[in-house]
Amino acid sequence: MSPRQRQIGAIFGLTGPAYLWLAVTIFLPLSAMLYCSVLDTSPLVPQPAHFTLANYAAYFQKSFYWPLTKWSLQLGLWTTLFCFLIGYPAAYALAKKIKGRWREALFLLIVLPFWSNALVRIFSWTMVLRPNGLIDSALHWIFPQAPHLDILFSYPAVVIGLVHSYLPYMILTCYISLQAIDDSLMEAARSLGAAGWTVFRRVILPLSLPGVVSGSVLIFVPVIGSFMEPRILGGPRAVTLGMNIEEQFTVTSNWPLGAALSFTMLGIVLVFFLALYPVLKKRGAWA
Repeated sequence: MSPRQRQIGAIFGLTGPAYLWLAVTIFLPLSAMLYCSVLDTSPLVPQPAHFTLANYAAYFQKSFYWPLTKWSLQLGLWTTLFCFLIGYPAAYALAKKIKGRWREALFLLIVLPFWSNALVRIFSWTMVLRPNGLIDSALHWIFPQAPHLDILFSYPAVVIGLVHSYLPYMILTCYISLQAIDDSLMEAARSLGAAGWTVFRRVILPLSLPGVVSGSVLIFVPVIGSFMEPRILGGPRAVTLGMNIEEQFTVTSNWPLGAALSFTMLGIVLVFFLALYPVLKKRGAWA
């Protein structure tokens, strides 16, 4: 066996199990859901099923799905934006300013939310954001005449809960990109007379853009399909497409429609990123 063949064999031997596992755990369930989406009856119903595209046509025929989609996309954009505004400076501080044990301690605080159940984190925000909650009580302790802070069951409450859940993804992906930037590049820019903002705009941000894009994808995609945060923090008025899909599976047992709506949402996400691809590729953020 030639060295080239041994190299190829080693690559397949090392990566084969991982890709096989991904194929089984991702593509197989997706294939089952795709098959379910073109049936006219749920697999739970003991009667013959026939193929149909009526479930996909329902998304375009029923007008109330469009506001749900718009609301879900806006929620994803706002959550991603706030995660970037909060997470990028934190990642920059961790990568370039903080060293030693302080960095390890801050990393522990960043990943600490992952150690608790998602439902526990979300319900804890109801204790903070409700009237006479922690924030409201602290505000009245400082300003006794201030109006009551009641943002529970509102759009800002949902955004706060989602930002808390997904902020670590932005911090960690941006940290990896910022950590890979050689400090000598910034020193060279300063030695050529570039001011601090110019160094950030012309050197740091372009080189760290892949991390920003990765974090944005990791946040935007699951947020537009989220249903726990909108249901608990947004109340009955905060209805998203993800909540409607969840209800099709758990409440009405209309699995074909829920599967069709899921793939429709997937198609919308793909179209959204395909539209952004030329801009991201031009800036070097997407190879």
